[in-house]
Amino acid sequence: MKNAIVFTHNLLAENFAKTAHGLLRGTERFKIIAVIDSHHYGKDSGEVLEGRTNNIPIYKTVGEFFENSDAQVEYCIVGVAFPGGVLPIECRNELVQAIKFKLSIVSGLHHYLSEDTEFKLLAEKNNVKLIDIRKPRPISDLKFWTGKILDVEIPIVAVLGTDCAVGKRTTARFIMENCLGKSIKTELIYTGQTGWMQGYKHGFMFDATPNDFVSGELENAVLECVEQSAPDLILLEGQSSLRNPSGPGGPEFILSGNAKHVILIHPIGRKYFVDLEEYGCKIPELMDEIKLIESFGSKVIGVGLNEENATVELLNKHQATIENTLNIPVEVPLSNGVEKFVNYIINNILK
Repeated sequence: MKNAIVFTHNLLAENFAKTAHGLLRGTERFKIIAVIDSHHYGKDSGEVLEGRTNNIPIYKTVGEFFENSDAQVEYCIVGVAFPGGVLPIECRNELVQAIKFKLSIVSGLHHYLSEDTEFKLLAEKNNVKLIDIRKPRPISDLKFWTGKILDVEIPIVAVLGTDCAVGKRTTARFIMENCLGKSIKTELIYTGQTGWMQGYKHGFMFDATPNDFVSGELENAVLECVEQSAPDLILLEGQSSLRNPSGPGGPEFILSGNAKHVILIHPIGRKYFVDLEEYGCKIPELMDEIKLIESFGSKVIGVGLNEENATVELLNKHQATIENTLNIPVEVPLSNGVEKFVNYIINNILK
């Protein structure tokens, strides 16, 4: 693992910083040494994120980090998914400073730093790299769907959500870690920038792939996983949601990815799709979404509740109601883990 700092501007506590959140919760590709955030500096990043320390400090600027730390760092990671995937002007200076301190920049933005004249010249001058992981691959490298995935006998579970930024990837990671702790050989197929940064072996960039090839790239990631890793269980990281009008996604994981089982994450404290409040775009009712998923031929085997804007009492009430109605496990992953999901998988899918 390479040592890295994560730049979050002033957004560490916000949904926009979900890349940073994923890295702080665990990564096999980088060792996170510090966070750069001008609003939360001086604090422990774990305290800001989850209310418990992780011993990864927050500094106000890149310069302050180098003034106060002797750690050898090679990378600065852009830990925020800015709206539209564009780097705001007010964020440029910190990345410029990082390059001047001889750090390579890892970015998952649609704004490609390697094609930005200022960054490109500065990186060449300081002999560092600009790594744009969301840059589309050449069409000649991409795969069409072949149907070979239909012959895969290893259980495939997709972790989907009723909205963006509800904890799909985090829940999938918790399930993977829990399964590995029980000697269940489990692989997680990443489909976004953070998954790549966390170091998963198999996957692709869903939203950097032309639509014609999404199904094939998903299938290919699963087939490579089967061939190279031979797991007992495969988890698929979902993207967006089935009915989010700004970027619907989900049927591919069920149909093209052959996921016969789904764990669905639902934010009970939200009324509208994130960032679409002004349009009045409401998140579907949980039961309605489950019916839609099952119309695609997959079974919802568990529901995860996102804690945003929800009291403990409300979470407990929904948990009990859903479990009694559907007779499937319901968890609050961030607070209570995913033990019920894993037990269900062991007792009903892997046996």
